[in-house]
Amino acid sequence: MSFTAQIGAAIVALIFASVHLFSPKLVFLDRTPRSIWLSAAGGVSVAYVFVHLLPEMSEFGEMVAGEEAGHGGLAGMGVWLLALTGLVVFYALERMARRRAGNRDGAESPAGAFWLHLGGFGVYNFLVGYLLEEQLREEGFGGMMLYAVALGLHFVVNDRALYAHHGRQYLHEGRWLLAAAVLAGWLASLVFEIPEAWIGGGFGFLAGSVVLNVIKEELPEERESRLWAFALGAALYAALLVVV
Repeated sequence: MSFTAQIGAAIVALIFASVHLFSPKLVFLDRTPRSIWLSAAGGVSVAYVFVHLLPEMSEFGEMVAGEEAGHGGLAGMGVWLLALTGLVVFYALERMARRRAGNRDGAESPAGAFWLHLGGFGVYNFLVGYLLEEQLREEGFGGMMLYAVALGLHFVVNDRALYAHHGRQYLHEGRWLLAAAVLAGWLASLVFEIPEAWIGGGFGFLAGSVVLNVIKEELPEERESRLWAFALGAALYAALLVVV
């Protein structure tokens, strides 16, 4: 990867980290009915998963199946199983964190609930940062920017949800941990190269996680989410992905 490309990836990683650090300024998004901007951002993230990330996973699955012909379809199914794993893991993480916190949105959470939640999202952010270099290498600067827009908006959605769960704990410690995690993932991608099959698994886990984390914020009836904004964000970004 050229020096110019590395600079581009570094800038995107810094933007990701900045989203977390400056998210406290986005308090205008925290209202009911749900902000149209959060619903639209969720739609963009889901569109990216279904129109771009899942087809990419399919290619990885076919490649793995071809390289490990002796295992047949089971090897190719690995990335899809990891997508399911990502969804289930973050569903379980959400349930456990809410139970330990007693569903006290906006209040100080018990330390166990806070670190359980933040630990899971720290791994999630590390993975996003690591896969940034892979997007650049496989799809060029344009592909990396599509990834950056979708995941950057997704981070905004996650940040507001984590602030609602943990309040000042997230502001004082959580956002710094998540910013550091995404930068650590990007730095690790420059030093350690993992097998292609593992890269596919990483994209699979990320896809399942993104879908769960968006839907859990949009579905609760008390949020009064904006379906039209979610659908419009998904439709416009899907159209952009198809055209590009």
